[in-house]
Amino acid sequence: MLSSADLRVNKVGLIGVGTMGKCMLERLIENGFEVVAFDPFPAAQEFAKEKGAVLASSPAEVASEAKLILMSLPAAKHIFEVISGEKGLIDALTAEHVIVDTSTVSPLTSQNGAEIVAAKGASYVDTSILGRPSAVGNWLLPAGGSEIAIEFATPVLLTFAKKVVRVGDVGAGNALKLLNQLMFSVINGVSAEVMALAKAIGVDKKAFYDVVANSDAATVSGLFKETARRIVLEEYDNPTFTIELLCKDADLGIQMAKDAGVTPLIAGFVQMFNENAKGKGLGKQDTSSIAKVFEEHFKKLEQ
Repeated sequence: MLSSADLRVNKVGLIGVGTMGKCMLERLIENGFEVVAFDPFPAAQEFAKEKGAVLASSPAEVASEAKLILMSLPAAKHIFEVISGEKGLIDALTAEHVIVDTSTVSPLTSQNGAEIVAAKGASYVDTSILGRPSAVGNWLLPAGGSEIAIEFATPVLLTFAKKVVRVGDVGAGNALKLLNQLMFSVINGVSAEVMALAKAIGVDKKAFYDVVANSDAATVSGLFKETARRIVLEEYDNPTFTIELLCKDADLGIQMAKDAGVTPLIAGFVQMFNENAKGKGLGKQDTSSIAKVFEEHFKKLEQ
């Protein structure tokens, strides 16, 4: 059983060296932590090795080397493969282990993951990231799990986040993140629609963006500035966040609400446009590319 006497960590396991995992790995190494990393993709392995991490051959090997294990994975199926698949974490977990999942998944996924590892006495924390890759160091992490497990992980998490906030039991961190993602979807969608409307009614898009983004209007947000700027420049490749990831997150948020017996209205409507954009082949482009769907829609109305 984890106790307050176990709070010092020198070695950290990291499973998943993707976009966010790379950010975490760099900060961990810079702050003097030993990192044992696992990722099945050669490019990720090479990145981890170049940065100074020790490569593990399996999640089980990560667990045999480190008591604190961070996961940064794309979807629920990957989480369960890592935990209980072949040479998974479960093979080497003990009551001294704490698993911190930074993936954006449903609260139920985190709760199921926690139930599996609890059979070995291990603790589980879900703490999805609020922040873009470029904002590493200023991320805020809403965390779900026991107080002692979160306390154990916090010094490590603060190498790449400005604050860790316990928001409830396991699953609460993901619930908060998914609510945020629904809000993101709506703000991104209305920003793109307004930019397309400006074009349709003859207002110069750049002029609209420059005036509004540099005003003190209550409508101005960091997301509007980024979305509208990309639309002005038609800068949809090299995405900050893709349409397909937004579809995934918003779908999880909508399903979470439905599981609670309620149906999101505005977020549900915007999700139709997100899915439309994905269906048109824009899935790998930045979320701002949804403007193309609105522009096409307005052109049809003019005809």
